Amino acid sequence: MLFMKRFYMAVSLVVVLLYMATLSLATTTSSNFTDLSALLAFKSEIKLDSNNVLGSNWTKTESFCNWVGVSYSCRRQRVTALSLTSMGLQGRLHRLRVLILQYNLLEGVIPASVYHCQTLLDIYLAHNEFRGVLPKYWLSNLTSLHTLYLGTNNFTGTIPPPLVNNSKLLGLGLEYNHLHGSIPEEIGNLKNLMGIYLGANYLNGKIPCSIFNIFTLRVLKLDFNSLSGTLPSTFGLKLPNLEELYLDKNQLSGSIPSYLSNCSQLTLLELSHNQFTGPVPASLGHLENLQILNLEVNQLENQPGSLELSFLTDLTRCRSLKFLLISKNPFSCLLQDSVGNLSSSLHVFIVQSCNIKGPIPKGIGSLRNLTFLILSDNNLSGPIPSTIKGMKSLQRLYLDDNQLEQSIPTKICLLANLGEMDLQNNNLSGPIPSCIGKLIHLQIMFMSSNSLSSSIPSSLWSLENLLFLNLSSNSLEGNLHANMRALKMLQSIDLSGNRISGKIPTILGDFQILSVLNLSKNSFSEAIPEQLGDLITLDYLDLSHNNLSGEIPKSLVALSHLHYLNLSFNKLSGEIPRQGPFANFTAASFIENEALCGQPIFQVPACKNHTKGKPKAKFLLKFILPVFTFTSILIVVILIMMRRRKNNVKTQKTILDVVPTVEHRLISYQELRRAINDFSEANILGVGSFGSVFKGIFSEGTFVAVKVLNLQLEGAFKSFDAECKVLGRVRHRNLVKVLSSCSNPDLRALVLQYMPNGSLEKCLWCIVI
Repeated sequence: MLFMKRFYMAVSLVVVLLYMATLSLATTTSSNFTDLSALLAFKSEIKLDSNNVLGSNWTKTESFCNWVGVSYSCRRQRVTALSLTSMGLQGRLHRLRVLILQYNLLEGVIPASVYHCQTLLDIYLAHNEFRGVLPKYWLSNLTSLHTLYLGTNNFTGTIPPPLVNNSKLLGLGLEYNHLHGSIPEEIGNLKNLMGIYLGANYLNGKIPCSIFNIFTLRVLKLDFNSLSGTLPSTFGLKLPNLEELYLDKNQLSGSIPSYLSNCSQLTLLELSHNQFTGPVPASLGHLENLQILNLEVNQLENQPGSLELSFLTDLTRCRSLKFLLISKNPFSCLLQDSVGNLSSSLHVFIVQSCNIKGPIPKGIGSLRNLTFLILSDNNLSGPIPSTIKGMKSLQRLYLDDNQLEQSIPTKICLLANLGEMDLQNNNLSGPIPSCIGKLIHLQIMFMSSNSLSSSIPSSLWSLENLLFLNLSSNSLEGNLHANMRALKMLQSIDLSGNRISGKIPTILGDFQILSVLNLSKNSFSEAIPEQLGDLITLDYLDLSHNNLSGEIPKSLVALSHLHYLNLSFNKLSGEIPRQGPFANFTAASFIENEALCGQPIFQVPACKNHTKGKPKAKFLLKFILPVFTFTSILIVVILIMMRRRKNNVKTQKTILDVVPTVEHRLISYQELRRAINDFSEANILGVGSFGSVFKGIFSEGTFVAVKVLNLQLEGAFKSFDAECKVLGRVRHRNLVKVLSSCSNPDLRALVLQYMPNGSLEKCLWCIVI
């Protein structure tokens, strides 16, 4: 009942829209008057208003903005909705021509009253939630119907033969429902039909031959069903206007009819995921308008006696071809050089799992507009041709699972638009090209399971868009480069099964969204970096089979998303953490290490309890050790003094306290210049044989005397070194203290204690006078 209310409301809205579009009004009529006229026209069709709602309220004396059931937008100045549910209205919508209610949430069965709208031309109820079986006598009642689109709903049952018995029907759409059974033979009676859309159902049986006689047919969509049988040999003779043919995802068998070439307007031919056999007809080369050809996942073979994939040469005449997909067919032949003569418009070329043999043809480099090339899982051999540089538009290159040899050509770095590159599971050798950093758009780089050697080029770590990196199972060596940069987009790194040595770089902790890190089966040494605990998105961590030592970083406890951890076969020691993700790991994560300890579940010894010894150790360090040290120094001093007295060494008036070199304040050259006013003559205190003495004051107010040596004089360097050595180690109450020094290639200066009472020379001179 709820659906009926919704549906009648929707039909009312459609009527309003139709009247707004069809009323003959003056060109100067306002939008308000247009809406008013449409509403009054709708009112005139109501024959019974049992509650007198429209009669009393819908009048010209009352503004239609206030009419019952009318929603009005003040901003747009237009009627936006009409709701008259449960009003007891009766009438006939005899002028209804088009019913468009698609892309809503309407549900339930379609009311029978729709069948009485005999003036309907087009019904669009697709993309809703209608259910039930299809009415048998729709088309017999709706004799003027041109279009019926009920796709993407929940209709069940079979297609009733009377439904396909209207010669005026132009389009029939029942795709994406739950229809079963066979397609009625009567569908051939729809002589004016231009489009049949029955895909994505559960239809079975053979395709009725009558469907191939509809001369006007442009689109035939029967994909994603369980249709079986063979296509008639005359297929195409009576379909000269056919533009799109979808027969994929069925169980069709037999050969592809050669008369398909008579469908000269064909732009799309989709026959994938069936059981077609035999060779691909050479006549397909006559389809000059063909843009998409998909023959994937069948049992198609090469022409008998031909060593090359001959039909590709025939397809070179299809100059509009953009997509060519022929994967997973047992062709078992060579890929000829003429492949380079395919359409210059070709964007996608997929020849995966076809048992293609021999080398990759050099002519493939002529496909300048190709964006997607997949030759995976074949028996291709020889080198990757350097002519690959010609594919300037290439974005995805998949050559994995072949027998390709020799080194990766440096010309591959000229593919400036390359975003995905998969070369894994081949026999490639030599280094990774050092120019790899030029592929700035690269997001996927798979080169695992080859024989690549040398070190990982530093330019690889400049690929800022890289998402997935897999270089595992090669012979790469050396350290991870010191110039390694943090790649903020990288999600997965797999360098396992190589010969990489040295430390695990701490910068790995800056890879912000890394979820997989596999460095196993290498020769990494020293400790696991604490910074790995910053990888908060890490899900998988494998560092097994290395030479790592030290303790397991406590920072790893913070990795709440970590579900897999393998630290086995290393030289780790210390306690295995208990918190965080470690509570979910087993002994397999830690086996074959040197001295790990922890909980019994990890099958390691229990850790020794050091808590009782800690207070005692603190007491020794805090009290006993300082006393022992002071006593030892005192004894040494006494012994030295006794030895001197024993040897009758004369006591000197000036006792020199020889002490270890002390730490002096560090003074920069700029700070020194500011202190002495940029070597101003006004600050000079005196001039000696090797330099001058300046008065200075530091920013905190300390006065100093700065002796600056004249490096032009012979012996100045020796004098500076001698003074530093003597004055830096000797102290006396009558000697000026050395506070610091400043030295660079152009300056040698001693910073001395400033004596405010002047020099000894001045005092002696005054006494003589």
